[in-house]
Amino acid sequence: MLEALGLTARAGRVYQSLLDHPADDIEAMAGRCGLTITQVHDCLDELGHLMLVRASSEHPGRMRAVDPAVGLADMLARQEADLAARQAALAASRAAVTRLVAERAEHHAAHGERLLGMDAVHHRLEQMSRTTTREALSSQPGNQRPEDLNASRPGDAGALTRGVTIRTIYQDSTRHQPHVANYAHWLLSQGGEVRTAPTIPQRIVIADRREALVPIDPDDHRKGALHVTEPGILAALLDLYEQAWNTAVPLGATTPDDPQTGLSATERELLRLLGTGLTDDAAGQRLGISSRTVGRHMASIMERLNATSRFEAGIKAAQHGWL
Repeated sequence: MLEALGLTARAGRVYQSLLDHPADDIEAMAGRCGLTITQVHDCLDELGHLMLVRASSEHPGRMRAVDPAVGLADMLARQEADLAARQAALAASRAAVTRLVAERAEHHAAHGERLLGMDAVHHRLEQMSRTTTREALSSQPGNQRPEDLNASRPGDAGALTRGVTIRTIYQDSTRHQPHVANYAHWLLSQGGEVRTAPTIPQRIVIADRREALVPIDPDDHRKGALHVTEPGILAALLDLYEQAWNTAVPLGATTPDDPQTGLSATERELLRLLGTGLTDDAAGQRLGISSRTVGRHMASIMERLNATSRFEAGIKAAQHGWL
């Protein structure tokens, strides 16, 4: 559990030992934790940096553990604040990349190629999967069609066999789509990495950081894609992808509700999207859920806020610091 908060396994053992045996000196802690004295000192430095230990007032030269109800809650709050900042940066980057791709698309003759229709896209993806030697990154928003996943499997299998690193981001909503969940777990079983988030960037495929595919029309990726090789656009797409990856959650990991608000990650993102003026349909598309599901989420939020209208819910959410 503590490792999920950023602690190393050794530091977690030392912290637990300090909680259970506050009178122990360094030598005793080392014995209990199966560590050397130097390793214990390193762990105490790590715990001190995370503000989980403080100097003892009763025993000069020793450290005391900060109560988990205080120390771990503060750690979680700092991580949540950092995550919120990164999500804001991701939203700004998403808008910047969309503008950049639109502005530069007219220059594709020299630096890219338009692929019209899904057959052309699948053909290029097959070519890219065969020539990729190091890394394949993809962002897959919205609902995934079984036939598209089936078309991707041979290329992904071949790349993984060659030792290519595959990282894929899906939306949280796809965790409830059996065919996507099965494919994602297959990727994991073959050595790939999969993460999910409430909202993610437009559909992107990047191979070896030297070529990428982005949809010609973000609202309908089946119209075709633009094959990008220009370094400037690739750098922007890679920055956007890494921000999205760092804010996403590994498949299989749980995403607990915010302890302060009781909101899930999807509910918090829904409030943010609706707060920007998006309709239920538009917010649902961004989250990969139906407008009916958006309505159920909002009904639950209104009930928790004891609000009789969405307008009142918006005011109360702002007053509670939920927005």
